[in-house]
Amino acid sequence: MDEVKKLLEGFAEEAADGLPPADIDADVARGRRALRRIKRRRRVTGVLCVAAASAAVLAFGNQVKWWGGAGNQPVAGGESEPSVAASGSPAGSTAPSAKASEGTMSLFSTSVELVANQQTWNTIGCTLAPVGWAPEKPIAANRVVLAQPEMRTAEVATKVVLERRGTAMALSAVRVTDEGGKAFHIGTVDGRLAGQVKLADDWLLVEAPAGNTAWTDETVRRFLASCTIN
Repeated sequence: MDEVKKLLEGFAEEAADGLPPADIDADVARGRRALRRIKRRRRVTGVLCVAAASAAVLAFGNQVKWWGGAGNQPVAGGESEPSVAASGSPAGSTAPSAKASEGTMSLFSTSVELVANQQTWNTIGCTLAPVGWAPEKPIAANRVVLAQPEMRTAEVATKVVLERRGTAMALSAVRVTDEGGKAFHIGTVDGRLAGQVKLADDWLLVEAPAGNTAWTDETVRRFLASCTIN
């Protein structure tokens, strides 16, 4: 400020004739007031800028929340209305739960695993057997019922039945496959998947558990192909 005062005094000495003498002290005072006003404006402007930036951030955050965040479809309606995303799933829903996924995998299992079998079931013998299934005792001469150990039901429709028959069973929706010189007949009996093949003078029938989609045409055919009648 002293430098400004010296500059003003220099201008005053060189002032043109006829002009009133310059009031240096008054000019310096006005200059100081002007500087204080400029500083106050700068402080106010800085505060306003910070406030504006904060408001912009809050507004953007609310907008993101309103639209469901990045990667989600826009939803219709306000918060008081139930909204459905464009994909048809409820807004905010995620991937299916583990339980739902496990149920789906179980429902659409590819097939039952067949492993080597060393047992002979009376007059029926099979070199393959489904994993986790064992014959119920006592075993009849011409009929074997396989069940899982955890089963606590007497309902035969939930089990695997092997039966030696003198005549063929009437199957619905029959599919015939010739393999190894044998004709395998696959169809349904009372809604259950079943298969039969003629061995010498008798027929061997296999009935899969009702509603168990893990048993397929291929599983039944392979199981039958491993069996003989003694």
